[in-house]
Amino acid sequence: MASPLPRRAPHKRLPVSSSLVIHNVVVAGRRTSVRLEPVMWEALQEIARQRETNINQLVTEIDRRRDSSSLTAAIRVFIVDFYRSAAAAQGDRAADLRVRLTS
Repeated sequence: MASPLPRRAPHKRLPVSSSLVIHNVVVAGRRTSVRLEPVMWEALQEIARQRETNINQLVTEIDRRRDSSSLTAAIRVFIVDFYRSAAAAQGDRAADLRVRLTS
């Protein structure tokens, strides 16, 4: 039995360019690829500079501490935790300053 509706031509999908950037890193002596957003790579580089280390050593540290999540997820969580801690410390310093000024 023929369908009463005409068939549509297949929809051609245009390839979507990814916003992720792939970098090779050496984790515990093994070379691997990691895909992260450019802002995450920038944050990771900034953290490595602040800790006076390099990306490979920092990612190796993250890999050693991670649970069963993927390395990429562990890196993102590490970055968020790093900046959360920094923001909390800055908030504590601001609160201490307000207390000293009002005392």
